[in-house]
Amino acid sequence: MFCGWRLAGLAACLNPMPVPSRRARIYSGSARNLARLAGVLRRGGLVAVPTETVYGLAADALDARACTRIYRAKGRPATDPLIVHLAAAAELESVAEGNPAARRLAATFWPGPLTLVLPRHASVPALVSAGLPSIAVRVPAHPLFRRLLRLTGRPLAAPSANPFGYVSPTTAEHVRAGLGARIEHILDGGPCAVGVESTIVDLRDPERPALLRPGAISRAQLEQVLGVRVANGSPVGSARRAQVAPGQLARHYSPRTPATLHARLDPAAAATGPADEAWLFLARPPGRVRPNVRWLDARGDLRNAARRLFACLRELDVAGYRHLHLESALGEDGFALAINDRLRRAAAR
Repeated sequence: MFCGWRLAGLAACLNPMPVPSRRARIYSGSARNLARLAGVLRRGGLVAVPTETVYGLAADALDARACTRIYRAKGRPATDPLIVHLAAAAELESVAEGNPAARRLAATFWPGPLTLVLPRHASVPALVSAGLPSIAVRVPAHPLFRRLLRLTGRPLAAPSANPFGYVSPTTAEHVRAGLGARIEHILDGGPCAVGVESTIVDLRDPERPALLRPGAISRAQLEQVLGVRVANGSPVGSARRAQVAPGQLARHYSPRTPATLHARLDPAAAATGPADEAWLFLARPPGRVRPNVRWLDARGDLRNAARRLFACLRELDVAGYRHLHLESALGEDGFALAINDRLRRAAAR
């Protein structure tokens, strides 16, 4: 029997569980495989799924027992809520209390990489929202995930499909490398098109919207639709406190290798620095480069840089370097803000 909704009770639910005895299987997106995986989800199982942002670890959002399996598999604290994914914007009112501002944003950006925080409907277990009366919800754009949502016929809770706090996965193989011993099913939808997690905006008070996490949908785009200023949300200092939305901790999306974030990296320093340290530039530095020098996009295109960010961090993290030097993106909104947000959390001590 599920042990209740209070955070103390939730924490007791999340003791480590036995892991599958075999390594996770990666499925293609055939009709037969999608039907099989929809059945897994309807029975309370877990399936790693592709989205346009990063891969997620999905379970039936209305099944508390199924959602506890997400927390256990990831090692995720009960204070960090899950994002609920819907097949269509018309389903919003089944899990949340909408408002005109939310409906305008949904009509403009869904399906797509935008998550709305709204008052939670009673049908959704409090576990999904870290015990808070709110809910984070979006309609994803990835065609395979949308087909799976329709076949399952249920809203699906799906945080990133990786061990909690580690670099997010943007391919099916990333998922298997991190969670392959803890889950059984991974749906392969190819590399993620966006590559960083969704923009999150708090609309519990539609008169005072707040940006909780930057992403592909920029603040300027949000303000153009809403017609009001979108403020910055309040930072979260500790995992011991329930969060309104995921991705709020100071250290997150982090490689295991220590890292330092720089406003700009010096190509000369990268060319002569220690061979056991790595440099990750936004754009390709001039001249010859050593094997420990990488870049996110040859020309510094921010959309491409965001798409490659997590894959590059993973590649450097497993290469055995002693330290990583990371370069910030230029700009104050959109992909620049999203990239810098992830890099800042990756380098946090």
